[in-house]
Amino acid sequence: MYRRILAVVENQIPPLAELHALNPAQQPSYPDPSKLVAVAKELRSRPPLVFAGECDALRAQIANVAAGRAFLLQGGDCAETFAAVSAVELRAKLRVLLSMSVVLTYAAQLPVVKVGRIAGQYAKPRSKDTETRDGVTLPAYRGDAVNSLEFTLAARTPDPERLVEAYNRSAATLNLLRAFTKGGFADLRAVHTWNADFVRNSNVEERYEKLSAEIERALAFMVACGVVDENFRTVDFYASHEALLLEYEHSLTRIDSRTGTPYNTSAHMVWIGDRTRQVGGAHVEFMSKLRNPVGVKIGPGISVSDALALLDKLDPSCEAGRVTVISRMGADKVRDLLPPIVQAVEDSGRKVAWVCDPMHGNTFATANGYKTRAFSQVVDEVNGFFDVHDELGTWPGGVHIELTGSDVTECVGGVDELNEADLGSRYESACDPRMNRNQSLELAFTVAERLSEGRSKRVNQFQIFNAEDF
Repeated sequence: MYRRILAVVENQIPPLAELHALNPAQQPSYPDPSKLVAVAKELRSRPPLVFAGECDALRAQIANVAAGRAFLLQGGDCAETFAAVSAVELRAKLRVLLSMSVVLTYAAQLPVVKVGRIAGQYAKPRSKDTETRDGVTLPAYRGDAVNSLEFTLAARTPDPERLVEAYNRSAATLNLLRAFTKGGFADLRAVHTWNADFVRNSNVEERYEKLSAEIERALAFMVACGVVDENFRTVDFYASHEALLLEYEHSLTRIDSRTGTPYNTSAHMVWIGDRTRQVGGAHVEFMSKLRNPVGVKIGPGISVSDALALLDKLDPSCEAGRVTVISRMGADKVRDLLPPIVQAVEDSGRKVAWVCDPMHGNTFATANGYKTRAFSQVVDEVNGFFDVHDELGTWPGGVHIELTGSDVTECVGGVDELNEADLGSRYESACDPRMNRNQSLELAFTVAERLSEGRSKRVNQFQIFNAEDF
């Protein structure tokens, strides 16, 4: 059975041996390759974590984002950990994402596509293969799917069995997600009370209070009119992660019985990182064969020609909803580097979903040794992203945020005015710093203002068009 499944899959996508011949970047060095082969065989026999129809539904929603008919909110942990897979942790994370989506939906008057960095974000690329502490050098931590954060040789040695555990934890997370999003936890009226609590209990500005009050009045009006809709009680929520570990992603690729085409069933959406986006590289080659909606991160080092070549490889048919371009330029570069790329892609006739990752380009180390991000810089990059699209007349389709539902102290600034001295209070990230609950909601209100401004412009343009028509 295993050989038959493998033969069918590899008839549609490159075999692992061919991908490895392309010298894939950011792969762990396993001490026992035969053990990795056995684990890949085990994973190939496991049931899919997501289904092709769900991936198709997300692709259709991302097509709406690309067309300016929806907005994408993608968020979650920098690196998920096995220890954090619990109902309490997941509920807190989902709560903040749902709260953000309500604010954005009301401001844009458009659907918000909700995608988590969740149920698979267990591997991370690293700038260095090793880490040195007090004269001791060990392999770098590459995520719980590879090794452990503990600084010992045994813990840092890559272990293929962790891929099976990543699958198990992802399955448990998806099971909880489906229960929460379809079982009443996501009820729109309940979700808004979380925003109201945030506004009441934080030192937020008057504009946040005004928007929150408007949402409350709108909900009250619908309730008074007796509006009852299942869409108020449930939401569609999708899982995504960086498709970094080729053995894991390849082993969970299946052929859809309806269409005979390959889907990566580890997540609804997978993306390629800025470190692995080489046009002739293994990750791009693998992802180009999948039917999933795919994302690609682009940083300040990408050229216009590379961006076009990348899209030609990933999406030769120019299919709506196929590609999401996630820019991570940095607050000081986005206004200069993003416009020529957006313009060139739009001129090529493509309609990709443009999404801003304001986190990764704004990381710095503090004097006391913490890796952090300043909330002000995150906001500045988001504003720069909107400025670029406003100037070009294109649609700023979404944001991609590293966040948690907990009250961590990993990013400085924001409504609670965290400073560098506060970072040691609750710095819990396994890798990069995340925004906490209040910072995430504050950012949502900031993005909402930009969306509201854009909505006003669209309304004015529509009114002008009608006036001329008469």
